[in-house]
Amino acid sequence: MQIKDVLLAPGNGAFFYDDQDAIKSGAIQNGFIYVGAPRTPGFKSIRIPASSLSVGLVLTDDAVVWGDMMNVQYSGAGGRDALFDTRQISNLTSRLVAPRLLDVDASQYLDACGKVFEPAENQRLPLAIEYGVSQALLRAAAHIHRTSMAEIICDEFNLPLPTRRVPIYCQSGDAREINVDKMILKAVDVLPHGLINSRQKFGVGGHTFMEFVKRVGTRTHEIGHPGYHPVLHFDVYGWIGQEIGLEPQLIADFICKVADTVPGFTLNIESPADFGSTRAQIENYGKIVSILNNRGSRARIVVDERCNTLEDIRLFAEAQAAHLVQIKTPDVGSIADTARAVLICKVNKVGAYVGGSCTETDLSAQASVHLAVATQADMMLAKPGMGVDEAFSIVGNEQNRLLAILNRRATKNVG
Repeated sequence: MQIKDVLLAPGNGAFFYDDQDAIKSGAIQNGFIYVGAPRTPGFKSIRIPASSLSVGLVLTDDAVVWGDMMNVQYSGAGGRDALFDTRQISNLTSRLVAPRLLDVDASQYLDACGKVFEPAENQRLPLAIEYGVSQALLRAAAHIHRTSMAEIICDEFNLPLPTRRVPIYCQSGDAREINVDKMILKAVDVLPHGLINSRQKFGVGGHTFMEFVKRVGTRTHEIGHPGYHPVLHFDVYGWIGQEIGLEPQLIADFICKVADTVPGFTLNIESPADFGSTRAQIENYGKIVSILNNRGSRARIVVDERCNTLEDIRLFAEAQAAHLVQIKTPDVGSIADTARAVLICKVNKVGAYVGGSCTETDLSAQASVHLAVATQADMMLAKPGMGVDEAFSIVGNEQNRLLAILNRRATKNVG
């Protein structure tokens, strides 16, 4: 089936784009805004509302399927694409991508992605375009084959139909105490992120952070239902390295000390330090992982910064430079490459976390669910937005609906 027209519709991301460099450099919050001058190119203020752009594919039966383009919250940081520019992305999509879409067979997902995402003038297309268009193409293939998006992924990558539920990870934003309680009451699998993105939140010597970790563990025991035992996952945005120092041994020592405050819990520490380049990140994260493994620690290292593209993910996984890789979907680009990234992690026995950003939309979140379930990732992010209720509902409900469909398929096949 062919695509006969391409529609574009401007939209909103579910949160804001933030200048990470300015925030790390000490920008002060005043209410919801940050005060001070931006530091990252493209930002006119430190915090700006996230924008998105929907791309709709009109199929020959007049059905319209959609995907959403956007960039991540901390655009332009850690080697990521620059801040999302709706006008620029719209012009490039109309001029270059739309003609390609009109010339592909929408029923053949990977083949269509390969043709549409060919480099232009020896440059890769903006990752936001790959991300949104690949969602729309996945929905097109699912519509044509009268199946779910997850089943298209399974068919294209020769994967068995999944049966296992993928654990869901929620993030608290700045409303830590209230949102931690919400997560515990809703029995979220992995929590709470914590948004430890400034010296104030990390504290001198990490004291403020450690107290927060301890509180989350205590609160889980206080109000969680009997038997509830989540994974505790904290994103520290490199602050262990900034405050403790960039020596792997010191970082590992500190992480073990944090783990000791929540005995019995598995502890994920995301982005413990930024060593300045992908190569340095791999080398030093590998050392931290090795130290923790040798100690038999329940702490695990999660890589985010400096691990953006499919090739980055391959390098980290092959080097065993993390226990868990965040596959940040808009940074990877085509959602087909996110599938490849999960499979690379599995081959190398490294955990695969299908993440993303609070700046995403309901459509991109739902597509990510199908991808995560199809590839049987180790966990996936509740998104979009920075609240708990909406994101957990969107991702959790989509997963439950999908598993109901897949279970019915499996039952019919057995019968």
